[in-house]
Amino acid sequence: MKNLEGKNALVTGGNSGIGYATALELKQQGAQVIITGRRTEAVDKAAAELGVYGKVADQASLDSIEELAQHVSDRFGKIDILFINAGVTGKSTIEQTSESFWHQLTDVNLKGAYFTLSRLIPILRDGASVIFLSSTVATRTIPGSSVYALSKAAINSVVKTAALELAPRKIRVNAISPGPTETEVFDKMGLDHDRIQEVKGALKSKIPLATLGDPADVAKMVAYLSSAQSRFITGSEILIDGGMTLL
Repeated sequence: MKNLEGKNALVTGGNSGIGYATALELKQQGAQVIITGRRTEAVDKAAAELGVYGKVADQASLDSIEELAQHVSDRFGKIDILFINAGVTGKSTIEQTSESFWHQLTDVNLKGAYFTLSRLIPILRDGASVIFLSSTVATRTIPGSSVYALSKAAINSVVKTAALELAPRKIRVNAISPGPTETEVFDKMGLDHDRIQEVKGALKSKIPLATLGDPADVAKMVAYLSSAQSRFITGSEILIDGGMTLL
């Protein structure tokens, strides 16, 4: 069923992982999809595979965000669906955190996400849906995750304020917080295959449903929150974590 026929959707960080899966799901449900990413080669490759429009944009740069907003407005007009997904991760204890590490994470995850919404509000159609990708780490205490966690906790707060500010225009704003999910992040850990499987096994042991999430799980929730079926949901954080936060 094509619940999103005739809608324009923008997915930041749409060239891989959850963003890629979401772009695919939104397209399959009838939306015209625009994806962004920082690397030209990766964006072009993903856009060609998905059959969507690709635009290079750096969420850490306000100038790039403003250029993206103007470009999308000129080419597509109004946006009906905005999935602010682009993000980076990393671990460091509070004692060892450097200023550069702080900015590496917060410039993308917090400042970038915040100003992506801010600068795209004028081109959101009345009745649009905005979804932020948050994380269960925003409310779970994990050593070494303080900067990442605070960036996501702050986003959860922004979601609630934005939901109130945009309610007069019937624009809904929500967050999705996934638990451990099968994405390329495991391949970027610098570990061999056996060690990666050990890490995944350890994570599964902490999840009541005993499995990792799939990017498609998040993608389908984004599509639901983008449709008329979720017309009465705003200011919410949706957990997709297999029950991990229950423990």
